[in-house]
This record gives sequence, C-alpha cells and structure tokens, in this order.
Amino acid sequence: MTVYTGKDLRLADGLTVARLGYGAMQLPGSGVWGPPADHATALTVLRRAVELGVTHIDTSDFYGPHVANDLIREALHPYPADLVIATKVGVVRDEWHGFEAAAEPAQLREQVEENLARLGKDRLDLVYLRVGGDGLLYPSETPFTESFQALADLHRRGLIRHLGLSGVTTTQLDEARQIAPVVAVQNRYHIFDRSGADVLSACEAAGIAFVAYFPLAAGMLRPGLDLSQAPPGMAPSSEQLAALDETADRHSATRAQVALAWLLARSPVTLAIPGTSSPAHLEENLGAAGVGLTDDDIVALDKLA
Repeated sequence: MTVYTGKDLRLADGLTVARLGYGAMQLPGSGVWGPPADHATALTVLRRAVELGVTHIDTSDFYGPHVANDLIREALHPYPADLVIATKVGVVRDEWHGFEAAAEPAQLREQVEENLARLGKDRLDLVYLRVGGDGLLYPSETPFTESFQALADLHRRGLIRHLGLSGVTTTQLDEARQIAPVVAVQNRYHIFDRSGADVLSACEAAGIAFVAYFPLAAGMLRPGLDLSQAPPGMAPSSEQLAALDETADRHSATRAQVALAWLLARSPVTLAIPGTSSPAHLEENLGAAGVGLTDDDIVALDKLA
C-alpha cells in the first residue's frame, strides 16, 4: 500500500520513489521511432535527471523500439540502488511505426525477457500491462485476465518485482487485484483531462499509486507550439492557457511547473512522469516541486478541465 512521505511515495515494501519522475518516451526520434536527434544530449538528460533526484524512470522496449532502454542502460548502468525503472509490455511496433497490441502470454514473456536484456537487469522493478482502455491504443484480443495472469506468473518466477497496469478501467483494476497485487496504475490524466478520475479515486481507496502519463498534455503547454497539430482532444483552449498563465505569473513559475504542481496536489497517491529530450525542460519540470500552490489556486485550476 502506498505511503506518502513528503516528496516521496512508498509504492510497496522496498519500493519508494520521488513523486516527480521522468518518462523516457521522448528520448527516441520523431514518432517515438529510431535513434535520438542528438545521442549525447539524450544521455545527458538521463544522467542529469538522476543527479537532480529522480528515482523513477518510466520506459518501454517499444519506445524506439529498443532505443529508450538502450539509452537508459548506456547512461546509467550500473544503476543507483534507489533507482526504480518501470517498463510496459503488451504492445509492439509494427512496420508502419504504429502501436499494436501484443498481449498473449508468450508475447508478454518475450517482451519481459527483451526488457531484461536491453536494460541489463536480472529482475524488472515494475512492469505495467499496457491495455489501452483509455482510448489511445487498441485493446488486445487476448482476454485481460489471461494477460495479467501471465505477468503474475513471471512475478512469481522472480523476473518481475512488482506489477502495474496502464490504460485500464476500474473493472480491470478489480479483476487484476484478484490475481496478484497491483502497486501502480498508469493512465492518462492532466490538468485539462480528468477522464481518469474514476480510476484515480479507485487507486486512492485501495492505496495504489496513480501515475499520470502525458502530465503536460502531450507537450501542449510549451509556449510557441502549434496547437493545431495536437492529438485529438489534447489542445487546450486560449481561455484555459490564460488561466494557467495567471496562476503561473503569481508564483513566478511556468505553465508546465504549475500543471505538475497541481497534479501532485490533486491526490497523495499521484506521481508524474514528464518526459523531455531537453536538459533545460528537464530542470524546469523538476522545479515544479518548489511551486507551493494555495488552496485558492487549486480550486481555480480544478475548473480548467
């Protein structure tokens, strides 16, 4: 069960992470495919994240594919004792660079073994079954319980330390918990999108960490971006951005910092994994830990969904 200890969250016995982590999805090239535009900078971002106190890196072997995991190993292996590397399985990349469900037991075993090899680990700290129930990916035709049971078997064999779920519904969370303990759920959730609120509430009630992915609205909070290119439903309105800027100005902070600070204030079980390929943006994101939102700020920001 999660225990909030200030800036950290204990997900389970022996598994404690800083609430602001790092997501590795932006390390590969455009479209999460191929090598990074700047290999050296990608390594710098990872090393700087750890220097700044990040103890939770979120990745997957389908980022690249293989690119993110290879970079993590090159930059950080041998890993610090307190570093938790979480990965996702249940998805592979197709020849058109798309994301394809692959959650049959044999496929999951292969993906776990690939993650172990690429990361250079004997056991994976945390493995999410990526389901896609939040609408971003097609769900697998393999029955959910069969897929999660396969991961639970690998957990019992000692290849996985802890189990998680990604893109799930509350029903799937309940079903999984009948099979094996779940220490974290990773669903889409950010200041403009509360579609995962029911899952967050379920995690709060059960004492399970809720890891918000796309915590910066898929990068749509960065000034100067062309919001017309945003994924469907991701682009904030000018009114939403103006309200966010007003709060940011009061705190001498940036939009991204306020959005992350709001997310951490939203619940004691929330974790954020903002990703970036920029050292400057990395430092900006982690600076959110120092933004002290007031109760009035939070009330106002709650209305931006």
